[in-house]
Amino acid sequence: MSSVILEQPWDFASLNTLVIEELTSKSGIPDIIAKFLYQRGISTPEAVAQHLSPALKSLSDPWKMMDMDRAVDRLVKAVALREQVAVFGDYDVDGVTSTALVFGFLKGLGLKVTVYIPHRENEGYGLNAEGLRNLASRGCKLLITVDCGISDSEAVTLAGELGMDVIITDHHEPPDSLPKALAVLNPKRSDCAFAFKELAGVGVAFNLVMALRRRLRDLGHWEGGKEPNLKEYLDFVAMGTVADVVPLLGDNRILVRAGLEVLGKSDRPGIKALKAV
Repeated sequence: MSSVILEQPWDFASLNTLVIEELTSKSGIPDIIAKFLYQRGISTPEAVAQHLSPALKSLSDPWKMMDMDRAVDRLVKAVALREQVAVFGDYDVDGVTSTALVFGFLKGLGLKVTVYIPHRENEGYGLNAEGLRNLASRGCKLLITVDCGISDSEAVTLAGELGMDVIITDHHEPPDSLPKALAVLNPKRSDCAFAFKELAGVGVAFNLVMALRRRLRDLGHWEGGKEPNLKEYLDFVAMGTVADVVPLLGDNRILVRAGLEVLGKSDRPGIKALKAV
């Protein structure tokens, strides 16, 4: 259907009235809400239920992400050997929250973790040679990128020459040829079976942490001790996801819904300071 509003032509999406009626009757929602959801691609009663009542149990399986097994295997080795690990992040909200999440979880495992976030004006976005040499000089043997790395083939090769294995976690569009890293976690890879493709960088990092916790649990890492509660990191996930303006559908909606509840109760000094602004 087309119309003219404010002397400009507008084209309106066609609606399937039968589907709208089914959503209204089976989901118990008003007609206008059914139309709105339909236009966002939510066209079954099951999808409506998940959208309106998002639950963490409905998150996609992190093990379906390509290279997740390789990434987790390498991290388990790092935990066993107490290796020094570097987290290379980005200076935007998604990058900073991704960095904080991975740093916090790995530090809780007893690892010595070095964080590197490039200077926005002096270094720019992504991996750079100076930063990598800095990390290698500190004895880092494993480098994890968050919210960056997918287009940094030369830098990843350099990291390997400097003696560091590289795990890339990123959500940007992959190039035709991927960097030669130990593992490349990115749901947008053409060969990746992970169900949800629109994660922010912090969402990819959270999936890595979820998979690592599951593997360590299976290995008995926390026998007699307290297993970390990953819900405590969902404030970071919510902030990074919203700030990166990714679609609030599917896994993103689930993570943000749960993360906002955590955010409201968060005692992190930085978050408390932001709330006070």
